[in-house]
Amino acid sequence: MTTTLTASQTVGSALHSSPAIDAAIRTIRHEVETKQRELTGARPARAELKETLDGWLKRAAEVRGRGPLYPYLGSGVGNGALVELVDGSVKWDLINGIGVHMFGHGDPELVEASIRGSLSDLIMQGNLQFNADAIEFGEFLAKEAARSSKMKHCFITNSGCMANEAALKLCQQKTNAAPRIIAFQDCFMGRSTTMSQIGDTSAYRQGIALNILVDYLPFFDAEMGVQRSIDMTLWHLEQLIHRYPGQHCCLIAELVQGEGGFNTAPREFFVALFEAARKAGIPIWDDEVQSFGRTESMFCFERLNLGEYIDVVTVGKITQACACLYTAEMNPKAGLLSGTFAASTSAFATGLSILNRLKSGGYYGPNGKIAKLHAAYRQHAEAFVAKHPAWFTPVTNSLGRTNTNYVAGTGGMMRLTPFGGNREKIGKLLNNLFEDGVIAFSCGHGPYHLRFLPPVGVMKPEQFGPVFEIMEKSFARTM
Repeated sequence: MTTTLTASQTVGSALHSSPAIDAAIRTIRHEVETKQRELTGARPARAELKETLDGWLKRAAEVRGRGPLYPYLGSGVGNGALVELVDGSVKWDLINGIGVHMFGHGDPELVEASIRGSLSDLIMQGNLQFNADAIEFGEFLAKEAARSSKMKHCFITNSGCMANEAALKLCQQKTNAAPRIIAFQDCFMGRSTTMSQIGDTSAYRQGIALNILVDYLPFFDAEMGVQRSIDMTLWHLEQLIHRYPGQHCCLIAELVQGEGGFNTAPREFFVALFEAARKAGIPIWDDEVQSFGRTESMFCFERLNLGEYIDVVTVGKITQACACLYTAEMNPKAGLLSGTFAASTSAFATGLSILNRLKSGGYYGPNGKIAKLHAAYRQHAEAFVAKHPAWFTPVTNSLGRTNTNYVAGTGGMMRLTPFGGNREKIGKLLNNLFEDGVIAFSCGHGPYHLRFLPPVGVMKPEQFGPVFEIMEKSFARTM
């Protein structure tokens, strides 16, 4: 059948507005939602399917050379915070690919967006050939960032790590290849050769030739006291600036440290440091690859009212496509930023759907959905700690200070510190949680913590009830 076009239509626009396609997508959505309703809570594996899971995991180990961290292999069906594995078990997923799946598993709106994206002529879009959705994606991020900062431009790339590589290149070019970088203790930047060297985890750079000069600052330490912690870190920064004048291309800051332990700091901590860096002509790079969208504002710098200081910001994970945003002053010369792949068309479609829902869905602000979910988490976690004091012993940090701050984090980045932050016990606990029906992860470098990145787009506050019931069983088994 030949399509009849109006004068203002392309063949492409006619295809994407086809009533036949709309009807087919409605049918698919109905089937997905019908099956999802069968997943109502955690359940154990079915014995007859265990061999199937074991077989797949063996194949995964053989092809990669190392087995997966968890015996996780999805069946392809989930329902929000719940996910079914190929062994028939259903688990509460509170890590979501380390924050990638903000709307959980099988969200019908994202299923529809992905299908519509798959109808495009381009499976992958890049920096040479792209369609309108790539421009719309970049425009959305740049416009949102510009509301409270000087951000103007957006470079799209295929991972958070590559967004960070782009940010570093911008900073180096702006400072005429200044060779040194200032970062915070316990930071994480990604796993490319360069980012592995900047990140403060020795295991991630074993066997890598070290050719990046990185100077580390202590992060905020609440136990020290606000002003004393600011003074100490500022002293270290001023010493670096004095020792290496004109040699630093950037100061990198995760406003909420992810891998490092979901560590937070007050606005005045960053203001003092950013003012000193600005005075020395050092660009400020805000890494929000993990925190973007998860605090009480879309950009974390907006929540802390730091936009005036930021020269470059990187985002990723929940956005599906990743990006490096920067001010007009940081706009690079031709040729510095490019790439064969930016993202898949389905990633742009789902990313735009996510961003629009976050903007208009009541997620942000002190009374938004994210704040309410975090409050529910804290209520359950603090009651859990009070009920089981034997599981929560004082935690000693890297400076030898002890504290009893067992429940921490902000927004959709939630942390719990049992067993004095002991790595081995927390590792055992994570395995027990997985077996019992809760997927979590760890963070921190000593002390270690339980890390939760629940799907804040769809998880309901009351769902922490069954999660903590499972946790009680898992903790008891760990002791």
